[in-house]
Amino acid sequence: MPSPQPLTIAQVSPHRRATRKPVNEFVARLSEELGRRGHQVVRIGSGEPVKRPLTARPYDIVHVHEPFAPSVSSAALRHSLSLNVATFHAPQERALSTQVARPLVEIFFGRIDARTVTSAATGALLERYFPASYELVDPDRDWSAIADDFEAVYRRVLARRHDPTGDPALRAELAKRPLIEVDLHMHTDHSGDCATPVGVLLQTARDRGLGAIAITDHNEVSGALEAAEIAAGMDGLKVIVAEEVKTAEQGEVIGLFLKEKIPKGLTMAETIAAIREQGGLVYVPHPFDRFHSVPDYEHLLDIVEDVDLLEVFNPRVMLTSFNEEAVRFAGKYRIVPAAGSDSHVAQGLGSVRQRIRDFDGPAEFLEAMRDADITRKHKNLVYVQTLKFLQTTGRPKAPKRRVANAKPARGGRPRRPVSVRRSAGGRSGKS
Repeated sequence: MPSPQPLTIAQVSPHRRATRKPVNEFVARLSEELGRRGHQVVRIGSGEPVKRPLTARPYDIVHVHEPFAPSVSSAALRHSLSLNVATFHAPQERALSTQVARPLVEIFFGRIDARTVTSAATGALLERYFPASYELVDPDRDWSAIADDFEAVYRRVLARRHDPTGDPALRAELAKRPLIEVDLHMHTDHSGDCATPVGVLLQTARDRGLGAIAITDHNEVSGALEAAEIAAGMDGLKVIVAEEVKTAEQGEVIGLFLKEKIPKGLTMAETIAAIREQGGLVYVPHPFDRFHSVPDYEHLLDIVEDVDLLEVFNPRVMLTSFNEEAVRFAGKYRIVPAAGSDSHVAQGLGSVRQRIRDFDGPAEFLEAMRDADITRKHKNLVYVQTLKFLQTTGRPKAPKRRVANAKPARGGRPRRPVSVRRSAGGRSGKS
């Protein structure tokens, strides 16, 4: 049996290296043992540059110790583009004092992919203040055994990354197809919060040069099915039947290439299983946007192997950092990135799109998306939100709602590129 490949690991301590601290001793001894095994280990301590070494080269694992803010360990989580493992040693005072800065600490902790503790008491304290799963690594053993435990944690986290190769033979065939532009997230008046008729949406999509659209009404596929039937008689426009499903307690998830409606209120696992039963793809929309119903980081980690596409750009999110966090997550888990306008009014349609090879069915679509160029056109969020408000407020529930004299929106070509950190085999978007 071949030996596992050596790893590149950054070990980050919150103290200066010359300071005699138990955490520094732990980091030094662990680093020595990992290095002895052939791994490439870089140590970073307080007072040393953090951003440059963590972004200048790819790491398999960034291992931070006592990552409470402010510290070099929390700075490492801010800049790391890799999978992150954290070890908490004896942070009793820090756990209490950081409650004042809890929102900031939770952002940093949200980037941790595996949490470990060196005592049961530390684990209990952290579970109380920062609920999550903490794995005990007993430090009262020889360093070989301790390194064994951490190697197992590293390998387990790394095993959750997606295979970026996909199907090269299929992609080679797709390379012969023409390029089309696709918007993967939009709504019709079959959604309770949208008043855009199906016909208006289709006319706008065709006018704006889109070759395919995914209609993702909330907890409904009737609008997408109606659109697919109409589009079958149109030249140059495909409709992906989809649904944005509200799960019981774990946020929303989109199923692409569906045949029938999936009921809302199921668990995330049940919803994903229902998507798979229909031969569909799992698309996570607007992750990390706390103004939408989204799975939190822990729930997203629970399903990371099941996610086919992650929405890395959504123009309707309130904070740019939400999209940036999605780019970071997709990159480190090698999930195929995607984007959608999340249009609830025709004027927003196509404000973000991806240029891909023409496809037929979910398998070809997923392979085409591995080489997608994602582009966006600036669209004033206040403007499109105001239009949505004016079109939906005080009107009857969809699908009965109609906008008076509804017409397709004209124009709208993408101009600005979105830079996306892509997995092997892909490339970042350029307009």
